Amino acid sequence: MSEIRSYRDLIAWQEGVALVEGCYRFSSGFPKEELFGLTSQLRRAAVSIPANIAEGYGRKSKGSYVAFLRNAQGSLKELETHLMLAQRLKLGAFDAAETLLQQCERLGRMLRAPIRKIQNSADW
Repeated sequence: MSEIRSYRDLIAWQEGVALVEGCYRFSSGFPKEELFGLTSQLRRAAVSIPANIAEGYGRKSKGSYVAFLRNAQGSLKELETHLMLAQRLKLGAFDAAETLLQQCERLGRMLRAPIRKIQNSADW
């Protein structure tokens, strides 16, 4: 296991960035009238995930880090909702949305683990 020297070394942050890229590609084919609707909402939720991971890491306090990881979890659930809506509205390829939803599930597990670890550790 390599040393964590920056938020960029965190696998969850890296997965979050990859998820953002996938969401931008997925939503690029949405109708133009959705640009300020679901396209914008989906992208903003996706971008918020790695941003919160990075900001929380930078706070260097146990409570703040957990709070920002929880914010990332909230944005992740928002993103999942937007992806499911896009599927229901047939705005993008169903399979592409499913792949992104699977990435969301993996990232959600990655976020829950450090929250539990930090909360259970007296010396973090």
